[in-house]
Amino acid sequence: MSHPHPELSLPGPLQDGGVRVVALGGLGEVGRNMAVIEHKGQLLIVDCGVLFPDDHHPGIDLILPDFSYIADRLDDVQAIVLTHGHEDHIGAVPFLLRLKPDLPLIGSNLTLALIEAKLKEHRIKPYTLAVKEGGREKLGVFDCEFIAVNHSIPDALAVFVRTSGGTILHTGDFKMDQLPLDGRLTDLRAFARLGEEGVDLFMTDSTNAEVPGFTTPEKDIAPAIDKVFRDARRRIIVACFSSHVHRVQQVLDAAEKSGRKVAMVGRSMVRNMGIAADLGYLHVPDGILVDFKKLGDLPDNKVTLICTGSQGEPMAALSRMANRDHKIEVGEGDTVLMASSLIPGNENAVYRVINGLMRLGADVVHKGNARVHVSGHASAGELLYCYNIVKPRNVMPVHGEWRHLRANADLALQTGVHPKGVVVVEDGVVVDLVDGKVRVAGAVPCGYVYVDGSSVGEADEGLLKDRRILRDEGFISVIVVMDSTTGKIVAGPEITARGFVEGDMVFDDVMPSLVKALDDATAQGMNDSYQLEQVMRRAVGGWVGRKIRRRPMIIPVVIEA
Repeated sequence: MSHPHPELSLPGPLQDGGVRVVALGGLGEVGRNMAVIEHKGQLLIVDCGVLFPDDHHPGIDLILPDFSYIADRLDDVQAIVLTHGHEDHIGAVPFLLRLKPDLPLIGSNLTLALIEAKLKEHRIKPYTLAVKEGGREKLGVFDCEFIAVNHSIPDALAVFVRTSGGTILHTGDFKMDQLPLDGRLTDLRAFARLGEEGVDLFMTDSTNAEVPGFTTPEKDIAPAIDKVFRDARRRIIVACFSSHVHRVQQVLDAAEKSGRKVAMVGRSMVRNMGIAADLGYLHVPDGILVDFKKLGDLPDNKVTLICTGSQGEPMAALSRMANRDHKIEVGEGDTVLMASSLIPGNENAVYRVINGLMRLGADVVHKGNARVHVSGHASAGELLYCYNIVKPRNVMPVHGEWRHLRANADLALQTGVHPKGVVVVEDGVVVDLVDGKVRVAGAVPCGYVYVDGSSVGEADEGLLKDRRILRDEGFISVIVVMDSTTGKIVAGPEITARGFVEGDMVFDDVMPSLVKALDDATAQGMNDSYQLEQVMRRAVGGWVGRKIRRRPMIIPVVIEA
């Protein structure tokens, strides 16, 4: 098996007739999925998603793929193929289209409707082409065939890319639910047919590769949801992804059976479910929906709310309810149903929300104490079936953390794929397919691009490090006034601290050594503001480290008078 190496250099030119694949996101992480396929000087992009920040990214709203690899080649891009409508696969499209608004978007009806609504908010009118399973489109040198796959959102597609240099089957996110709620199965017959034709590179979903057996069918969780509705004493608040049409359908059905009305909370939830209903993917029983503002007119035991926030997102409705910062005041007897799985990295945020809701008296039902959610990804047993059906020559696991990618690679090896044909790589690593064989050809720059308020790409790791220090270690400012003529200190030093349990009086102990350090510096003729600031930083920083065992941010200021 191949693997990334920190010493990888920039790749050389692609060999004539070869196919190059570069993942700009989605490898080594759950989210930010984006792959670029190159052949004969043309590019095809598969998905363009976002990664949601965790506690390591204070203040960051979204994390995007790094577009620098293709920024000066956007005219070579034939299309962006979107496998399905989840944010981790479409969320970064508006930011890419800002660079070139006329890049064609290819996807299913629901996927395109969701991205078009998002682009409308960015004031971008895209060029789109709707495709269906079984359809084929010629996109420059890429001949793309689309295959139905089952996932936790309707209308998901895999894409089979034919080129003169080889074929690639990209599954997108998928599972093999044999009793799907919408009756739309993963088309294993098509997978087998493509396997007979020959799959040179199989890029397959790794998210559940560590999980043995088969993913539980969606229909199996209906009894658990019905039980929640039978047992609930007051209001029911359901939190799920704003694009999880199947789960919302199950909640609507349970609410209808129990005689409850439903209100959608949150702009994205209202928007996405409106789109799904208009296109016929969501069946809304007559009269069941009510306006959020009219809930006060209904008894609590006839109310159901569907909102966002199942991943503990700070600004989502559920988190704000847990923090008593929302119009909905959660209280004793309310039931909160968290109908989603935990995305790796979000565990602490989710448990904080659960604890906050329970502290307010709510009963919280989640995947840990009831079967109220099933994954949308194929488990190990399903992946083994796919490998045996497709019989790929080469495999490149995608979509997952390193442990998921390795587990998926191990499954490929067990089914007989040659070890040299299994490439386990991370974002930015360049994989070339030439004459039916894969090899790692190098790596391209591929860092995180942060959306921080209205800025895109301006925040960097240095800024985040400063924010983490401010959050975790505190802040100290040290101010002195220097006579610009004589170079003598005429006032100060004055110390102000924030984020310390100890009061400002504790810094009296450092004053003698700080004053001495400044006196010594000026006696040596040091009257440059920058040099004096460094003297102050070292004196205070060393003392705080020894005495208080902290490493705060220290801002020394020399005012020349």
